[in-house]
Amino acid sequence: MLGHLRDTVLPDRQRHSLDDLREDLDLSSGDRRSKQSAFWTMLTLSAVIAAGGILTDSTATVIGAMIIAPLSTPIMGIALGAVERRRATAALFVALGCLLVLLVGACASLVVPPAYDLLDNSQISGRTSPGLLDMIAAVATGFAGAVALARKDVAAVLPGVAIAISLVPPLVVSGVCAGQGSWWLALGALVLFLSNLVALVFAGMVVFAVLGYARGEGRHRARGRAYLMLGLLFTAVLLPLAANTVTTVLLNAWATRTKSAAERWLSDTPGAEVTSVEGQSRTLYVHVRAPGGLPPIDDLLDDLEGKVPGGVPIVVDATRGQQITAGTVGG
Repeated sequence: MLGHLRDTVLPDRQRHSLDDLREDLDLSSGDRRSKQSAFWTMLTLSAVIAAGGILTDSTATVIGAMIIAPLSTPIMGIALGAVERRRATAALFVALGCLLVLLVGACASLVVPPAYDLLDNSQISGRTSPGLLDMIAAVATGFAGAVALARKDVAAVLPGVAIAISLVPPLVVSGVCAGQGSWWLALGALVLFLSNLVALVFAGMVVFAVLGYARGEGRHRARGRAYLMLGLLFTAVLLPLAANTVTTVLLNAWATRTKSAAERWLSDTPGAEVTSVEGQSRTLYVHVRAPGGLPPIDDLLDDLEGKVPGGVPIVVDATRGQQITAGTVGG
């Protein structure tokens, strides 16, 4: 049955040989100096480009950094080494590569003004609050990437996979946020990267095993141990993703209640209106437009008691670029 599934997924004539795949993914085989030099050069350039795109909030620039980022190569090398039961240096390249990208992000944070609101940058806010859907998308992308690597017509497929999976940008975001002292945001971006890494390794192991790249002797037992370890990693990553997903759902519900309370709060202020309420990083932001002064903010906090859990920070954005920290509900 496994052989039939293998031929259905990818016939032999369309597959790379194990030696070819190992040559592509193992940075310590073949012309090691050339491959490692290219890896570190492209990874550094990718990190610098990603940092520039993130700090300028440029989606196109960040996409460019994704396309040239080589970090998925040693990550898939981990998957191939696991199904082969072969010791490889791929994990070392991944760990050192992550440290390099984090360092680039931390250095880039030095040019960010102290008063800069990180969450106003869509490239940052979109990568600091991952959820379960991010993991699902990463697993699907990992399957696509593993099949693409095994195919002989790989060049036509991998650019789309590189764009779909986010590896370097969340690491840069984590470095930038850490450099600014926003440790919670840095942790969120790091969790996004780890979820993508685990998803890639899992999908790669499944695809490479199905396509017959595993060694014959004792491969089922070895693969079982590898899947067990990966399952534990999956669980460790899924827990914060699930918690963050629940938090996001709750924040959306609290935002709806806060908007109703804010509209009542501004009902007696001529020309004032609530434009939106959004929850970011466990804080509720109330965006209002008012030609004059605002009513006492304590009235808004009092109205929110019982509707929003105590201790939730409320920030009123009265005009663009000006924010008033109202305080915490029940505080």
